Amino acid sequence: MGIEIAIKLLEIDNYICKTQIWDTAGEERYKAMIPVYYRNVAGVFIVYDITSRSSFENVHIWLRKIREYTDPTAVIMLVGNKVDLSKSSREVETEEGRSLAEEEGLLFIETSALDATNIDTAFTTFLSKLCSNLPKKPKTTPSQPITKRSIQSRLPRVRGLFSRKEITEKEKESRCICC
Repeated sequence: MGIEIAIKLLEIDNYICKTQIWDTAGEERYKAMIPVYYRNVAGVFIVYDITSRSSFENVHIWLRKIREYTDPTAVIMLVGNKVDLSKSSREVETEEGRSLAEEEGLLFIETSALDATNIDTAFTTFLSKLCSNLPKKPKTTPSQPITKRSIQSRLPRVRGLFSRKEITEKEKESRCICC
């Protein structure tokens, strides 16, 4: 087994948000690489299995590592996964997850990766919060002429976020949105 990497594009608040998801499945052998994973990230999902009490108990360990290595403004979402399974197999109640998220200042949702329940909602909520943390466009002073170049040079550059216009221009050049 290795790390699964996926890319997901969503439009949020007139931005195309390109997310790069690194799934280590919580494997012990990747813990030594945590500082590398978390450097310069804008947000993190902590996913636990609602049918596994130990998975939920490990959330505290992951949260401590995340807070140790990421920027304090990083968006963190706690995700309870496998809601598609029968209620009798559930070991972690929704309220337990929600309560932990509230105590720690995290976003919270329950999902099913198998049948895609709440997956888009999780990403939309997460990225909306992330975009709300972005700096707003700077105002132009009267002494500066307003040109396309002057505006672009003063806009914040955030890795993975592109305005709709930028993405359209890139599409024209490369005809490939992912490259």
